[in-house]
Amino acid sequence: MIYILENIAAILLATLAALAIGAVWLRVSGRSLPGAGTLIVSALALFWCAAILAGALILAPPQASAWTMAVGSALVIWAGFVLPALGVTLLISGVSVSRTVSACAYWLVAMVVQASVMKLWGLTAPPV
Repeated sequence: MIYILENIAAILLATLAALAIGAVWLRVSGRSLPGAGTLIVSALALFWCAAILAGALILAPPQASAWTMAVGSALVIWAGFVLPALGVTLLISGVSVSRTVSACAYWLVAMVVQASVMKLWGLTAPPV
């Protein structure tokens, strides 16, 4: 996990970008911003998501272009883990379909933006 420390600036920038998107997302959907506790938990979750995504971007095979791999990694992780886990959890919890779709869409946008921010910033592979 040394790659997290080596790429802390890119991961933090990606976290802030996803938080900003979340704030806009809430405002556009007519909801108010959360309290400090929820904001801290959200920031930690988005940081961890960016850290895991950074690891995937570092390890992505170079068969395709760097941008294809960056956005593709975000899409695959979202479709393989975030969408089913979040979608099922929210629907079982009784959250409306429209809010579930909105939450899943937010995570897709956030992860693609995080991957793009980290790709633009540049990531450093850990020493071998």
